[in-house]
Amino acid sequence: MGSQYRIDPAMVGKSLLLMLLCLLSKEATGCTVFIVGKDASADGSVMVSHSNDGEFNTDPRLVKVPASSSVKGTQRPVFFSPEDYPRYVGHDRQVPEYYPTDGQTSFEPIGYIPQQVSSSTFAYLEETYGALNDKQLGIGESTCSGVFGAIPLGAPNGTALLSVDELTHIAMERATTAREAVQMMGSLAEEYGFYGAGEFEGTSESLAVSDTEEAWIFHILPDPTGKSCIWAAQRVPDNGFAVLANMFVIRQVDPNDDEYFLMSKSVHQVAKEYNWWSEEDGLLDFTKVYSDGEYSHKFYSGRRMWGAYHLACPSCNFPADYVDLQSDPVYPVWTVPDQPISVEDLFRYHRYTYQNTPFDLSAAGNLAAGPFGSPDRWKAGSGEKQVGGNWERAIGLYRTSDTYVVQSKKGSSLGGVLWFGPASALGTVFTPFVVQLDSIPKSFSTGYQGVFSRESAFWAACYAHNIANLKWSYAIQDLQTRQISLERKSIDLMKQLESDYQMSKDDQEDFAVVESAIMDNAASIVSSLWQLSDEIMFKYASGFVNEDDSHGGLSQMVGYPAWWLEAVGFKEGPPPPPTEPKCCNPPKAGKTAPVGGLRNAGSSSVVTSAV
Repeated sequence: MGSQYRIDPAMVGKSLLLMLLCLLSKEATGCTVFIVGKDASADGSVMVSHSNDGEFNTDPRLVKVPASSSVKGTQRPVFFSPEDYPRYVGHDRQVPEYYPTDGQTSFEPIGYIPQQVSSSTFAYLEETYGALNDKQLGIGESTCSGVFGAIPLGAPNGTALLSVDELTHIAMERATTAREAVQMMGSLAEEYGFYGAGEFEGTSESLAVSDTEEAWIFHILPDPTGKSCIWAAQRVPDNGFAVLANMFVIRQVDPNDDEYFLMSKSVHQVAKEYNWWSEEDGLLDFTKVYSDGEYSHKFYSGRRMWGAYHLACPSCNFPADYVDLQSDPVYPVWTVPDQPISVEDLFRYHRYTYQNTPFDLSAAGNLAAGPFGSPDRWKAGSGEKQVGGNWERAIGLYRTSDTYVVQSKKGSSLGGVLWFGPASALGTVFTPFVVQLDSIPKSFSTGYQGVFSRESAFWAACYAHNIANLKWSYAIQDLQTRQISLERKSIDLMKQLESDYQMSKDDQEDFAVVESAIMDNAASIVSSLWQLSDEIMFKYASGFVNEDDSHGGLSQMVGYPAWWLEAVGFKEGPPPPPTEPKCCNPPKAGKTAPVGGLRNAGSSSVVTSAV
C-alpha cells in the first residue's frame, strides 16, 4: 500500500509551507449533495448536485479546463488545494482565469503522478471541484469526519499527495464513466496517499459520482499510516434518491457484490487490525467503523438528511430525532422518491430552510428570524463562548459560494448540462452551461469576495440575497417570482436547443447558435438579478411598501408583526402623552383659534399639529 510518488523538496517554497500550515487548521465546513437515479428523475437524466458551503472566502469562480495532450511517461503535477480564493494560480491547467496577475506567484507542485497513456485529457467545468466533463461524468462533494487524518506533502511531517479536489480533477481529465472514476480515484489515493480538508473535523470525504447510466456514493479517508487510504463506494439504484450531508452514509458493504459495491482491501484489513470488526460480525458497517460522527453539533448532518427525504419522500415519514446518527442509522443510504424528481425540484431542495415544519427557520414567532422571518443564521461570533448553543443547520445557507446541479442524459445533443448558481442558493438563479462552450462568461468565471464588482454573477446573487434579507417575508415573494421565471425560461431554452441543434464543433452553424443562446441567457440572468435588487430596494425602502409613479406613487407603512413587538418589549416603551389639559378650556382639535395662539384675540385659523 506504499506510495511511489516523486517530490522535489526544493520546489516547496517557504510561502507554500506557511500557506499549508495556516489552512490545515481551518474549521471544516459543510456541503450538501443530492443524487437522483435515471428512473427517479423526471426526464431520464442521472443527476448529482453540490452546494459549496464555505466561509465566504471560498473561490466562487466557474471555469472551463480545456482538453490537453497527454504523453505517456511524462509527469502530471499535483498541487495543494487551499479551496479559498485563489484556489489555484498557474499555467498548468491552461485556464486564463488562473494565470498569475497583480504580483501573484504560481503555485508550486507538492508532487507528481505519471501521466496517463498517450491521448488527450477530457475538457471539464470546474469550481473548487471537477463538476462535469465532456463525457457527462458528474461529481458533487461533501466533507466528512473520519477516524484517521493525514497531512499533505510539503507541510512538516506531510505524507499524503492527493486531496479530494485533485482527485476530482484527475477523474475529470481521465474517466468516461462513474464506475471508472470511482476505481481510479480510489486506486490513486491508495498508491499516493489521501488528505482531507481539515486537520480535526473534515479529515474525510464523500462524493456523488454520475454518468448517463449510473450514480455512485464514494467515501474516502486516510489510512492509519497517512500514506494510503481506505475507500468504499455504493451504487445508488436507478430508481433511487440519496443525500450526503457531511457524514458517511454507506452501511453494510458487500465485497462479493461488485455490481453495487466497490472498495479497497484496507476496508476490512484495518478494521480487523484495530479489532473494530471480524468476519463473525457479518457485513462490515462502513459508517459505524470509520465515521467520527456528525461534526459541529447533533443534527448538523441528520437534519438535512431528514429534510431532503421529507421533500423527496414525505410518505416515508422518517423520524426527525435520533440518539447518535453514527450508531443509530435512522435514515437509509437511499430511498425511492414519491414522485419523479426534476432539475427544478433540486433547485428548490437546495433552497430549503425547513419551511412549514417544526424546524422552519423563517416561521412567524421565531425570534431569531427577526420581524421579517429571515432564514439566515450567521455564526454566533464572540458571544457564543458566553452563551453556548447552536443554530439549526439548513440546506439553504447564507455562506454558500456556489451551488450546482449536473444533468447527465443519454442521447442528449448538448451533452451534460451544469446548472450553476453563484453565491447562496437562496438568492441565486441557476444558469445552464455545457462543457462544449469555448469559454465560460466572464461574469461567472471571475468573482472574488474581497472585491465588490457589478460585473460578477457571484456579487449579483449575493447582493440580491442581502437586499431581500432586509424585509425577507415581503421580498422573498419578489425574489422567488424572479427565480422561477428565469429558471423556467432557461429550462425551456435548453429543451429547445437539445431538440433543434447539435452542440458539436463539426457543425459550426449549430454550435454558434447554441453557444450564443447560452451566453446571452447567462448575461440576461445577471442583468435581471441586479435589476431585481434595485426593485426590492425601491419597493421596501425605509420600512414602507412603495409603489412606483405609474401605480400612484403611494407609500404604505406596514410596521412590525404583533408577536415580534410583544417579544421585544414594545409595550414597555415610553407611555402615551398625558391626557389632562394644561390650561383652561383649550379648543377642540380642528376648531378655530385666534391667529398667533390662544392669547391673541385677533383673526382665527385652524389649529394643526406636526408629527
